[in-house]
Amino acid sequence: MRTRLLLGLLCLIAAPLALARAIPDPQQRPAPGNERPQVPIAEAGYSTAVNYQLQCAGCHQASGQGSPANDTPRMRGFVGNFLKVAGGREFLVRVPGISQSALNNVQLADMLNWLLTRDGMAGDSLPQQVQPYTAEEVSAIRSVSILNLPDTRSGLIKAMQAQGIVIEDGMPR
Repeated sequence: MRTRLLLGLLCLIAAPLALARAIPDPQQRPAPGNERPQVPIAEAGYSTAVNYQLQCAGCHQASGQGSPANDTPRMRGFVGNFLKVAGGREFLVRVPGISQSALNNVQLADMLNWLLTRDGMAGDSLPQQVQPYTAEEVSAIRSVSILNLPDTRSGLIKAMQAQGIVIEDGMPR
């Protein structure tokens, strides 16, 4: 009992000190090289490939191979299949990593169009006729969130399977 009381008092005394460390020093200066505010990614003027690296490659990897261990599906050679089923086009814009990215609508449309090419991530999964995304379309679609990503994706995968599309997204079934 005495030990618990002492531990409780110690925590009570230490708590304000721990919180004090979390309060920034108003006199602290930025580290060298960080004197100017960072340019927002939407204004940085990066190429589409760089935007992919900054916004998508952390999960889907640079090659688009995904990571089943992290519940991230493969895009390379598969992502174009979403354009073959109803709701798939909208899904690609509404995936949280896309819809909530720091990219503006023009950059996002450019990146989706870059991914959805035969020599891009889509490869042979791309349908014959593909309508490029526009910034206006992305803006309208992006404003509606997916409420249940796994169920939405699962429904699209089932629609693909019903069309005879082989599901090679690297995810366990």
